[in-house]
Amino acid sequence: MTKIREEELTAFLIAGQASFYRLAYSYLANREEALDAVQTAVCQALEKQEALRAAEAMRVWFYRILVHTCLDALRRRGRMIPTPDEQLDVGSYEDPLPQDGTLAQRVEALGPTLGTVIKLRFYEDLSLQEISAVTGWNLSTVKTRLYGGLKKLRVSMEGETEL
Repeated sequence: MTKIREEELTAFLIAGQASFYRLAYSYLANREEALDAVQTAVCQALEKQEALRAAEAMRVWFYRILVHTCLDALRRRGRMIPTPDEQLDVGSYEDPLPQDGTLAQRVEALGPTLGTVIKLRFYEDLSLQEISAVTGWNLSTVKTRLYGGLKKLRVSMEGETEL
């Protein structure tokens, strides 16, 4: 990778850190795990920067690394015993998603497949083609999962307003 590309990657990683944290937190719902996932993804990106062939693909390439890092953390979570939040030291990052039964929790309840498409499309403003590249799913699968997830969200929101 040329020096210019390395500088571009570094600038991209620095500029997007809040966005990366928000996405990681949307998967992991834990401040420390989200920070660890972002750090791991950044390290992997820096180590594998030669694999990046075009600077235009940097965003999709990094989101793919981050999403896979978060999914790996979720798989490992099943084998670990969580530490209660009250035992953790409070840091400078705040939880970016409200925890009061709002839309963010409804998106989380969709599960990793539908939730991934919703998060990448609306939290990170990725196009359907970019989501396809990040997830490795074909475009029609992404569209189906996006519209299926939106339909489930709409039904869950309408069910609440009728009560």
